[in-house]
Amino acid sequence: MTSLRRRLLILVAAVLVLAGVGTAVVLHAADRADRANQPQSGGPAVGAGKLTLGQKNRLAFINTAAGPHRTAVASVPSTDPKAGRTASSLKCARFYAAAGTGICLQSNPGVLKQSNRALLLDAGLRTKRTFPLAGTPSRARVSPSGRFAAWTVFVSGESYSSAFFTTRTSILDTRTMRLTPSLETFSIVKDGKPYHAKDINFWGVTFASDDDTFYATLNTANTTYLVRGSLSRRTVTTLVRNVECPSLSPDGNRVAFKKRILSRTNLWHEYVLDLRTLKETALAERHSVDDQATWLDNDTVAYALPTNGKVGSSDLWSVPADGTGTPRLLIAGASSPAPL
Repeated sequence: MTSLRRRLLILVAAVLVLAGVGTAVVLHAADRADRANQPQSGGPAVGAGKLTLGQKNRLAFINTAAGPHRTAVASVPSTDPKAGRTASSLKCARFYAAAGTGICLQSNPGVLKQSNRALLLDAGLRTKRTFPLAGTPSRARVSPSGRFAAWTVFVSGESYSSAFFTTRTSILDTRTMRLTPSLETFSIVKDGKPYHAKDINFWGVTFASDDDTFYATLNTANTTYLVRGSLSRRTVTTLVRNVECPSLSPDGNRVAFKKRILSRTNLWHEYVLDLRTLKETALAERHSVDDQATWLDNDTVAYALPTNGKVGSSDLWSVPADGTGTPRLLIAGASSPAPL
């Protein structure tokens, strides 16, 4: 009895210690977030206001600047991106919008595990449907017509640079609300032949304007591929290697993507691939870009880079899509751009 009582006491003590550690971690994260939510001098002008996805000539994004509107979906005039930003009450980890339809991926910490979900939004940023996510938000996209939305999450690991990670990519038909929980259920044609493997991962969907064709990254056997997919046929076909996080241009002829420049490293450079010739053009940005770029128009690509010296913050940069010019700061303290 004494031995049993001792084991029970040890078990109870262990549970209390683990609970205390979990609570301390959550409280530390909450305290750090609270500090980041305090206004700081020298930051951008951000004010609460009405933001809708039907507004024209606006650039929506997630505000990552410290202050009470941190992580809020905000917008600025497309012609004056350094103007004061209007912030909504909606807060997201990843965001995208097109044709009056938005997708917001949220991640909230908890004592035992974080809670992740996707919100399907109408033009007024009101939630139409909520979907639980299997992991940490990574990428989000909406088709040009607004009919389809896609998102990628990390099921294990924390980034594409991790030694071991698993992703899950889902596609939602916003008209029928039919959800494809994982692209891994699609048939794969690799190098002209049907392909099956246990190590398949997809991420970074981008949609064409026909509401059927999409592009994404396929990873298998330590190699990434650009794939072209068909929603109606539920198939994907490999096109070229070493392509990650593709983003289709408005004219549908080119894909911006990040290319791993050293094997098994987390160093990527941004390129543009001409889908008609498969010719690659290196862009002028020389920093490593770990983002799914966004086309502001047919000539300009935008992407996020970490803010120097500020943990958890990023800045949006832009660069010409033809490989000329130099990168320029688009919006400080921002991520997830979406031209409206």
